[in-house]
Amino acid sequence: MTREEKAIVIEDLTAQLADNANIYLADISGLDAVATSNLRRACFKANIKLAVVKNTLLAKAMEASDKEFGELPEVLKGNTSLMLSETGNAPAKLIKNFRKKSDRPLLKGAFIEEAIYVGDENLDALVNIKSKEEVIGDIIGLLQSPAKNVISGLKSGGGKLAGILKTLSEK
Repeated sequence: MTREEKAIVIEDLTAQLADNANIYLADISGLDAVATSNLRRACFKANIKLAVVKNTLLAKAMEASDKEFGELPEVLKGNTSLMLSETGNAPAKLIKNFRKKSDRPLLKGAFIEEAIYVGDENLDALVNIKSKEEVIGDIIGLLQSPAKNVISGLKSGGGKLAGILKTLSEK
């Protein structure tokens, strides 16, 4: 690969890192061709972009990026695959489901909405992360609950009061 080609790849990787808030680094070495194909197919279905990258080029792209990746460049050893997703927990769920059949892929690290996770032991925590839309939905549900209770109380109380007044007027 020539110097110009490497510069283009670094520029492309930097743009991908800037455009995505959810970045996973995984090790898929050891998977045979069928398993790798199944992983790529599962990623496509889950709207996750999977790419095998050179560690040095990814490290340079992280360095050139505006984001602070903290300890993530240190895990760039051996086989590294980049998983990009719009949903924070989608790649973690995919990795966990895929691991039911084999011991790979291994999670090297993740950058989720400015938070950094390093190591495979964080996989369960990443699976349980709620997406921004889920958190907003939960908050709206919690905010609507007391209002619904007050409105239903007023409606039922108003009906009772009208019934009492009607009964008194009839007597």
